[in-house]
Amino acid sequence: MDTETSESKYRAPALAKGLEILELLASAEAGLSQAEIGKTLGRTTSEIFRVLMVLRERGYVELDSGERYHLTTKLFEVAHRHPIIRRLTAIAGDEMQKLANRISQSIHLCILNSGKLLVIAQVDGPDTNVNTVRLGAQIPIDDSASGRVLAAFMEEEELSHLLALAGNETSARRARFLSDLTEVRKAGFCQGPSLTIQGVTNISAPVFDHTGKAVAAITAPFIHRLSGMETVPVEQAREMLVQTCRELSRRMGAGVTEDQTDEKVNKHP
Repeated sequence: MDTETSESKYRAPALAKGLEILELLASAEAGLSQAEIGKTLGRTTSEIFRVLMVLRERGYVELDSGERYHLTTKLFEVAHRHPIIRRLTAIAGDEMQKLANRISQSIHLCILNSGKLLVIAQVDGPDTNVNTVRLGAQIPIDDSASGRVLAAFMEEEELSHLLALAGNETSARRARFLSDLTEVRKAGFCQGPSLTIQGVTNISAPVFDHTGKAVAAITAPFIHRLSGMETVPVEQAREMLVQTCRELSRRMGAGVTEDQTDEKVNKHP
């Protein structure tokens, strides 16, 4: 049996339509009408009508008074039933908020998902001005401190798989990303100027599970306020963040060794 015949054997058109609709609505803040959904997906309204009805019945989408469809929070709720996400968010929330309050910065927690970073938790500090990363955002690995932290502790085969999932990047960006990993692994954290926003120093450290695998990264996009009124200096904030990650790793069953918190700093997060 050739590949095409094998693939066609397992096609589920209705399921494919449902997934297409969910993925489309995830990016439609104002919602979409049935006609707009059909036009965007290249399908007739009759093709998607029954699928939309099932998604409504199951609670994944809702219809507003303007006849526009929106995602509900059900997908978010289902995702958080995943064991690793549920456990991480359960143990990390309070510790992240304590850290955010102490350093007066926003904090987010990322895991890897299909070659990108997925933000599964986010908290803000008490200051009026914060640099927030949206909960649920998917971030390319190459320009992020979180991506470097998680990649730095991978075995070669696992890293190759991640890079394949992440897709082709410009040779310069990917080369810079890979060149940073040795230093990040040696230091146990990543710290340096943001590659996407001026005036921000990204600080990130890993959270390990009971197998010693880096399963998540906690990151603070540290804003350097022009008033010079930071609650703590960036170096002290980094020490607090690393300590928080040590505590969360301990609660995940890991034994974090001292050499993972060497004071060396990666210059290009």
